Amino acid sequence: MATHVKVIAALFFVVAAMLLVGASFTQLFLAIGVGLLSGSRDDGSQTAAAVLGLTGVLLSVMLACFAVPFVVAGWGLLKFRPWARIFGIILGVLCLIHIPFGTLLGIYALVVLFRKDTEALFVPA
Repeated sequence: MATHVKVIAALFFVVAAMLLVGASFTQLFLAIGVGLLSGSRDDGSQTAAAVLGLTGVLLSVMLACFAVPFVVAGWGLLKFRPWARIFGIILGVLCLIHIPFGTLLGIYALVVLFRKDTEALFVPA
């Protein structure tokens, strides 16, 4: 079971990396849109550029913030910290709504982390 816990931790790190890449590309694409709107002389284009820029920053920050719990849970699962099992279960439940890959990750995490022999790995010595 220890191997399965480490696989879940690695998958949580992959999810965090994908969220961070998504945050970067969101910022990049919306910055291109801001640049295109800023060069336009149409009425309201400056306002639209400002709103689009703010939206890009907020979406990027939000995606980056969503990555933090996955990194923390992944680290805790690798170190077999007692709190990490519960945190992994919570993230597994939250992953279920992200069809199809998140659902698979959530089911795998829940099946592994709810097992009695997995629970024994997280008991403090």
